[in-house]
Amino acid sequence: MILIGLGANLASLEFGAPPRSLEAALSLMAEHGLRTVARSRWYRSAPVPPSDQSWFVNGVVAVETTLEPAAVLEILHEIEARFGRVRREKNAARVLDLDLLAYDDRVSGEGEAPILPHPRLHERAFVLRPLAEIAPDWRHPRLGSAVEALIADLPPESAADPLD
Repeated sequence: MILIGLGANLASLEFGAPPRSLEAALSLMAEHGLRTVARSRWYRSAPVPPSDQSWFVNGVVAVETTLEPAAVLEILHEIEARFGRVRREKNAARVLDLDLLAYDDRVSGEGEAPILPHPRLHERAFVLRPLAEIAPDWRHPRLGSAVEALIADLPPESAADPLD
């Protein structure tokens, strides 16, 4: 199972508000050979770390592809650039954020890229709650923890609520 996290908290000049931008990103992913096989609802979440930024819209999709992880990540970065994403400062507001969360049960070795699973996915309600929606039996390949256990370990202030 290949899992990709999507998020945005700024409108795209071409595609519009975050939910519309995320839908457009899914279409572009499909055009690049990342076929969506499951997707969560969109979730609303506070910026992490806390700031005065607008709240995010996030979701998770499972995709199928014959591409290797590095090629998948390259496509995700190309799509982000197509939306105008510029990586200047960490945790900045963004028009699009696409993260390769997990690629089957692969665990990256020391210094191997991309880092799999994503190094902070187990700390993020905006990843775990949508992930549980599409893959309730998923287990973190490095930690061995079930997604519901990871959600239970989140701090109480972690918020990610479905938009609908």
